[in-house]
Amino acid sequence: MAKKRPQTKAQRPQLTEGEIPVVGAREPCPCGSGRRYKACHGRAAAHAVTELVQRPFEGVPGEGDWVAMRELVPAATVELPLKDGLPEGVPSVTLATVLPMAWPALRRDDGSVLLGLQNDTPSGDISRDLADTLLRALAAEPGTPVQARRAPADGPRMQDLLDPEGTFEPVVHSGFEFWVPDPENATPEVAASLERANAAAIPTVKLTGVDAAYWCETPEKNHLRWVMPYPEEQLLDALARLHAAGRSSLGEGTRLVGSFRAHGLTVPVWDLPSGVSAEDVEKPAAEFADRLAAALASEEPLTTDERRARGGLTNRQVTLS
Repeated sequence: MAKKRPQTKAQRPQLTEGEIPVVGAREPCPCGSGRRYKACHGRAAAHAVTELVQRPFEGVPGEGDWVAMRELVPAATVELPLKDGLPEGVPSVTLATVLPMAWPALRRDDGSVLLGLQNDTPSGDISRDLADTLLRALAAEPGTPVQARRAPADGPRMQDLLDPEGTFEPVVHSGFEFWVPDPENATPEVAASLERANAAAIPTVKLTGVDAAYWCETPEKNHLRWVMPYPEEQLLDALARLHAAGRSSLGEGTRLVGSFRAHGLTVPVWDLPSGVSAEDVEKPAAEFADRLAAALASEEPLTTDERRARGGLTNRQVTLS
């Protein structure tokens, strides 16, 4: 019996650009070129996705809280309203900071879906990867975790799936017991993951009087980290005006120490004395919001002292993502 000759490149069925599916980075490219996907059509797909990362949560309700849950808050959940409603057999969709075993998503036994936010994403667009994971979780068998993969470059983003009129109200938890309805019956792997996560969680409280501001407690001092939606240059100018005027603190013993840059938004950070609680900074934060609004509205050039204050704030800025 004669051996079957391997197909040459010319003999292989050729696919058009729109027909080439997404495969693993090291797998042969489906176009038939003979090269690995990452060195062929995967390169263009990765570049197309990477261009979307500057503000991956722009346009979704509660953008600042999305950033906080992604980067700052250990344990929190929020119900997600979908644009087309919940599919049959799915009683709820819940976004969570972290899931057991670092799963990207989990379809629970009752059909509900948990979607993890603080995972490494295969592509450069967190929103697209989350949407792909969510769609696969909605279609998964109950009791099944969903694994990570690179989302198709033309796939939907969370902005396409969420109800634009829906609310986004995170619930901050002291631990990760929300992972399992009955912790006593959790598998050994999940129980061990729960114990490790609880041990590492920093006490965190979301302020109620202003948007996307989170108090947290550490052994040395407490902090307030406040995700703000304003353009970065305008916000830094406003913070510098207040800092130079001695009006940037949140009360006695507190100090504006710098800021993070995360997912296209700026996150000012205040050091607080260890005895200052979240409740203690509710009123000062609301008063600061009023001062900030006035400073943001100013169109006067920065003074010498204000430029110096701005330089100090900029030098202490750290980029998280």
